Amino acid sequence: MDPLSDVLALLKPKSYVSAGFDAGGDWAIRFNNLRDRIKCYAVISGNAWLRVDDMPGPVFLNKGDCFVLPSGRSFELASDPAISPVSSSTLFPPPRDGSVITHNGGGDFFIVGSRFGVSGGGASTIMKMLPPIVHIKHESDRAALRFAVERMMQELHDEQPGSFLIAQHLAHMMLVQALRLHLGEMGKGGVGWFSALADKNLALAIYAMHAQPDRRWTLLELAEHAGMSRSIFAQKFKEKVGESPIEYLTRWRMLLAGDRLENSTDPVSVIALSVGYETESSFSTAFKRVMGSSPRQYIGRPALDAMTTG
Repeated sequence: MDPLSDVLALLKPKSYVSAGFDAGGDWAIRFNNLRDRIKCYAVISGNAWLRVDDMPGPVFLNKGDCFVLPSGRSFELASDPAISPVSSSTLFPPPRDGSVITHNGGGDFFIVGSRFGVSGGGASTIMKMLPPIVHIKHESDRAALRFAVERMMQELHDEQPGSFLIAQHLAHMMLVQALRLHLGEMGKGGVGWFSALADKNLALAIYAMHAQPDRRWTLLELAEHAGMSRSIFAQKFKEKVGESPIEYLTRWRMLLAGDRLENSTDPVSVIALSVGYETESSFSTAFKRVMGSSPRQYIGRPALDAMTTG
């Protein structure tokens, strides 16, 4: 698989909810407590402002726009960004699939969205690697995402045989499609793993690491894959990703190992070999340094966040 697919494969979608929101007049709502949750929305009518935590400013949403919030950050939706928001918990009852919540009589802004949680010990870590917001404005691109959001809402509301499986596939499709579009539109600016993946030279090195995580990679070999000198490659990689190529490789190996620890019965020694460690002791030392616990302590409990760069 490619690196984006590798990363998303470690997310385990679950707890799907799709619903609509119909607002009127002046309003502003803040959505908190979104850890390990990904949201996908399609604006059916009207317009509003979106502000995502740690982003420089609000984003204007218009009829037909679609957007995905893949990083679990809190956010605000408002008719006017100057309005003080109220908590979503004061307005929304417990979510019910296919329902439509009306606020201030509705009629001015209507949006449908799908939310799905992700599980797995490395989920929070992986979400930090993804962009805070993916805003899709081109009609040809947003049509596919809008269809998926509306179809998920229909599947969860009707509860037909196989609805849960369809919802799972739709959730994956929405996320992958949105991130792929975002990746294609990114320029050379920006920092973070996703930005590095958009850089054609750095991406070649990342592809190589993901294709063979058990290989004893050297900095020179990775630089050769990127078509760069060792020093320039090391500098550019760290500027983009926030850590050295070897540090990144180690973190990726530990995420893979954490997934194997959670979802297989393989002994630690076998998992160690699969990610490039000849001895269980050397693997355990690296795993504890990156993941915050020993492999045996990790089994059966959530992981501590391992990757702080994004």
